[in-house]
Amino acid sequence: MRLHDLKPRPGAKHRRKLLGRGESSGHGKTSGRGGKGQSARSGSSIRPGFEGGQMPLIRRMPKRGFNNARHATVYIPVNLDALNEFEEGARVDEVALRSTGIAQGKANRAGIKILGTGELTKKLTVSAHAFSASARQKIEAKGGTCELIAKHPESTKAPKVSKAARTAKAAKTA
Repeated sequence: MRLHDLKPRPGAKHRRKLLGRGESSGHGKTSGRGGKGQSARSGSSIRPGFEGGQMPLIRRMPKRGFNNARHATVYIPVNLDALNEFEEGARVDEVALRSTGIAQGKANRAGIKILGTGELTKKLTVSAHAFSASARQKIEAKGGTCELIAKHPESTKAPKVSKAARTAKAAKTA
């Protein structure tokens, strides 16, 4: 096979639609542009959301209010019955949960939360970012321990410092 032998796959290339080739072609007269108006003119392009001079919907909607979802702490949920996969007396942490495929989700979440759904049959040392009250109770009832670990560094953002505070701090150090 040589470079001159290469061809696109069958069906990958389409013939260009020929416009303005007479009435009987089906693409004559107005050539698929309808009758007159803004979109019939050459060089016409209307940006997305443009409503012909009417106040667009995005500008008509109110932009006030507080959205709590933006500030919510979102964990990767793991149910207790999924932890029965580990051996008796094992240490269960984020690495172990991810490697077995139990905890699946993006790392930018606040971490892993153990939930109390199902029954635990083994004594385990569970290390997670959060525990529900029922999960903690069931783990400790089996003789296991719950270790609370700090949140992910990615999920915690640095506090915003105002310009006045920064200038005051700069003045102190100078």
